[in-house]
Amino acid sequence: MDNPLSSAGKRDHAITVRRILKVNHAGEFGAIRIYGAQIWMARRLFPEIVPALREMRDDEIEHCRLFREAMPSRNARPCRVMAFWSLGGYLLGFLTALGGRNMVWICTEAVESTVHRHLEDQLAFLKARDPELHGLIASIQEEELAHLREAEKNQTTRGVGHALLLPVVAALTDLMIWLSTWGDSSWMRAEMARSRRA
Repeated sequence: MDNPLSSAGKRDHAITVRRILKVNHAGEFGAIRIYGAQIWMARRLFPEIVPALREMRDDEIEHCRLFREAMPSRNARPCRVMAFWSLGGYLLGFLTALGGRNMVWICTEAVESTVHRHLEDQLAFLKARDPELHGLIASIQEEELAHLREAEKNQTTRGVGHALLLPVVAALTDLMIWLSTWGDSSWMRAEMARSRRA
């Protein structure tokens, strides 16, 4: 006979896996919108960075597709706050591009560094619970880290704009992730910390 506590734990884990997929899919969609707005502005203001932005947007489109395809087998559905990711992503991309090419790269650094931290939490949670999804996220994380390195490499200065914009964008990204996972992002971070101490 199954241990009822064990069965309840498995159900809780399945819910968290669904939330991981929802937030990752929504986050990739938000990133597509950020890059789309930045590309639109950059074509007019600083066209030399458009190829790099297009390449990163193409990666995000592929990531979004992969997360969407992983949903049905885990009974997950797209996030109910997709409209916020869409609007928020577009506004963030548009406003940072108005601030210049350096602001574009600061935005990318802030978003990707925050995403990387959350993916680390997810990987720690999924390792023994969903090896297939763990492998998918690990492969996507490599491309997200490449975006982060590209953003850091292309910044010409790290002055006041960097000091002000980076924590604001990171905090907004954290907030959207927390809301989209119904707080599970905090729970996974705590579990990861426990596993490192063990």
